[in-house]
Amino acid sequence: MKFKSIKGTKDILPDESHLWQSVEQHIRSVMETYNYKEIRTSVFEETSLFARSIGELTDIVGKEMYSFIDRSGDSLTLKPEMTAAVIRSYIQHNLGKKQPLTKVYYLSPAFRQERPQAGRLRQFHQFGAEAIGGSNPEIDAEIISLSAAIYKKFGITEFEVRINSVGCQKCREEYKFILKSFLSAIANKLSTESQRKIDTNPMRVLDSKDENDKQLTIGAPLIKDYLCDECRIHFEKLQSLLQIAGVDYVVDGRIVRGLDYYTKTAYEIISNELGSQDALTGGGRYDLLVSELGGKPTPSVGFAAGMERLIMILKKRNKLNVTAPHPKLFIAAMDDKSRNRVFQEIFKLRNQGISCETDLLNRSLKAQMREADRQQADYVIVIGENEINSNRVSMKAMRTGIQQEISLDELPNYLTGN
Repeated sequence: MKFKSIKGTKDILPDESHLWQSVEQHIRSVMETYNYKEIRTSVFEETSLFARSIGELTDIVGKEMYSFIDRSGDSLTLKPEMTAAVIRSYIQHNLGKKQPLTKVYYLSPAFRQERPQAGRLRQFHQFGAEAIGGSNPEIDAEIISLSAAIYKKFGITEFEVRINSVGCQKCREEYKFILKSFLSAIANKLSTESQRKIDTNPMRVLDSKDENDKQLTIGAPLIKDYLCDECRIHFEKLQSLLQIAGVDYVVDGRIVRGLDYYTKTAYEIISNELGSQDALTGGGRYDLLVSELGGKPTPSVGFAAGMERLIMILKKRNKLNVTAPHPKLFIAAMDDKSRNRVFQEIFKLRNQGISCETDLLNRSLKAQMREADRQQADYVIVIGENEINSNRVSMKAMRTGIQQEISLDELPNYLTGN
């Protein structure tokens, strides 16, 4: 029986893993520029954490989560998103006591049992950031600027930042009543999914991907026109701060985001790089989530984005010209008698931090030279009886073909440029 990877998952093979490492390093560098520090949470959490944070009636909780009962009888879930896990960790470890504003970022796998498609897998990878502990719109502006800066770091500039305010508990309930009245009048023409959401979460109807739904709701009332004074002032200040930060944006009253815990700011970064207009990243403010999960009321804001989608764009635009790791030196053995000396030299160099390789399959000299070429080694030397006796070797630069005689004792300094 041959085992295969589970549907909706993908192995990251050695010839591609260095690309992921390079992308991750670029993301880390931008996060650190904004003074965000990495947090790593467990792969699975209590199922109730996501039911409470994301919402019992969302598709994620209702249809897509990988949940299971462990041997202790507890219901556990592979995390479908990161924010709830980060907030759980924030509360559990009292991170708010250490500093008034906690700024963290993550790179993590996540899991949702949905239909696999381009850029969307059942095990996928997210990067994102959370700023926990502040209600000022300056923090919202920083998060939006941070997420845009990551794409700019990769040379991706053809995107659009779309912002909205989804209000607060005070003004949102009044707006939902008005929206439900509008939607009820056209309910029989909406998709089955949107009809279901009219009573459970009417704002999500405005986020429908169904083209007929989009047309029917063109004239729908938008929450940005029904904000209370506090939310309106916050949103106006956010816009002025984004201008100061040099972030171009458009106000889109239909952006509501898919999770129940958002308040005030909601935003997406949209691009058509993958052939159809789609969100590269999204996020916003969630001032109610910390208290919902058992902590003290703590305003927060954050974003999340998909690694797979970013890498697809970088490949499409040939922005991933990353050199794969390769040995600095390949040492070939002239014959079997020389292999012990080759082994000695290899480990002497490795112990000094120099990347080098040799043949471990006892192949012919010709096969060893082919392997040095396949490994893309910078230099190659051959050690035989003459080289052992003279303690000197001919070093060949594989890119240029230039050869140079050198003492074996001089190898470390030569290879490190000292």
